[in-house]
Amino acid sequence: MKEYTDEYLEHIRKIIKDKDVDRARAELDGLHPADIAELYQNLELDEAEFLYKLLDEDTAADVLMELDEDDRLKLLSAMPAEEIAKQIDHLDTDDAVDLIQQLDEEDRDEILAHIDDMEQAGDIIDLLKYDEDTAGGLMGTEMIVVNENWSMPECIKQMRLQAEEMDEIYYVYVVDNEQRLRGVLPLKKLITDPSVSKIKHVMETDPASVKTDTPIDDVALDFEKYDLVAMPVVDSIGRLVGRITVDDVMDEVRESSERDYQLASGITTDIDADDTVLAQTKARIPWLLIGIASGILASIILAGFETQLQAVTALALFIPIIGGTGGNVGVQASAIVVQSLANGSLEIKEFGRQLWKEFLIGLLNSSVIALVMLVYNLIFLPGEYAVTLSVTVSLFVVALFATILGTVIPLSLEKLHINPALATGPFIQISNDIFGLIIYVFISTWFLKIF
Repeated sequence: MKEYTDEYLEHIRKIIKDKDVDRARAELDGLHPADIAELYQNLELDEAEFLYKLLDEDTAADVLMELDEDDRLKLLSAMPAEEIAKQIDHLDTDDAVDLIQQLDEEDRDEILAHIDDMEQAGDIIDLLKYDEDTAGGLMGTEMIVVNENWSMPECIKQMRLQAEEMDEIYYVYVVDNEQRLRGVLPLKKLITDPSVSKIKHVMETDPASVKTDTPIDDVALDFEKYDLVAMPVVDSIGRLVGRITVDDVMDEVRESSERDYQLASGITTDIDADDTVLAQTKARIPWLLIGIASGILASIILAGFETQLQAVTALALFIPIIGGTGGNVGVQASAIVVQSLANGSLEIKEFGRQLWKEFLIGLLNSSVIALVMLVYNLIFLPGEYAVTLSVTVSLFVVALFATILGTVIPLSLEKLHINPALATGPFIQISNDIFGLIIYVFISTWFLKIF
């Protein structure tokens, strides 16, 4: 991995400023596309553009896909449609689709019109029709495909022809005359089996596959389950239409994790540290405003409780504990549910079983928490039975309620096809603050009347 010090970056900038093409090419020579992309991210757009024009077309295409989305868009905006089309000619179809999806529809049409390889252009147009969050939107069409009725010599001949257009070969897929997926041909079989054998007699049948409309999250789980580096994609009647590679899945999983983490933190859109002040503010402010609204609501609730607080000031001391405990318990419960939904260990049909399990866990946790608070109050607030019972019972009820709420909300969001990560952050925290305060007010009022 190449590291870029301030001194090295100044060295590169001087070369660019001097327009020294030979020295610039020498610096880029031998660097991995990912290292070149990292270098570009440390340069101004005009500096990066100068170096980019010195790359050969294959390397330029690889560098383009290594850049993060914002830097890629900046570089693409400085390139004419003809130049972008040339880069796409050197990309696999899945990467080409990822790149084109970032552009405006008008720019897409212009770029596609300049692609020389009409077959590739047609494949890209077909792939753009799929939802980008499904297997169809993630797949590429570059793969080795053989017919089950071919002999070994014919198979090897066709494989050689197809392999000329490919950078990597993961599996050899076997289809019937209707292009339906029938099996996978291990490369070892080409060496060990007699040349007179037909492919259908030596292939491995029933390979793991996904349909074009399979959600990406389910695709990722299948890759983990079957420990694959590539997986075939079939249409609704079983015809082989593409393949997905593990690096594409890992990229999607990483991006999805980043989105979920930001959503759970109360950030409404995907942002990075180098985004503009305005962009970051717009992403953060919605939940902050909701938090202000919940604070105002909490103050209104407390205003109705003012007489009791004046009579027994000790009750006010425990408001932060009630709200904080409810929020922590709720976030814990929701985080476990969201994680289990993401890794496939929990399904929406298990709603009732999971709710019952969390209820039992909530009972145990609430009992321990309430017991600790009871002991504390008996020691430090002797004789204050109204306060002791109010706080102890309220803490028990709030913790149990927060556990149930932290379970129900993400499961309900999943059932409504809304990202359940929304339930793990401010949403749960604010909900528990408000409901916890209401519970505390009612229970305290009741005990104060008794005592």
